[in-house]
Amino acid sequence: MPNLSIKNVPADVIVGLRERASANHRSLQGELLALVTQVVTNPGSVSGAETVQRARKGYKSIEQIAQEHRQLKKRPYRKGPHSTELIRQDRDAR
Repeated sequence: MPNLSIKNVPADVIVGLRERASANHRSLQGELLALVTQVVTNPGSVSGAETVQRARKGYKSIEQIAQEHRQLKKRPYRKGPHSTELIRQDRDAR
């Protein structure tokens, strides 16, 4: 299979591509191949600048979402009934 090489890529583009690859659980090579394949098979679906912008902002990894949730909910929920009480009530209702 032939190989491609891209020279003189700006550092910020590389950072964006690495972030996008990480968010998609791919290697940098895998992400580049996926992008090129998508553009070739579905022309007009991906604009280069838009893709890099999306990789930088607006999309979060599950780790980022979990961290934000932990910061918002520092204390556990204590006002409701214990799970054992709910289970007993359910069993008694049968």
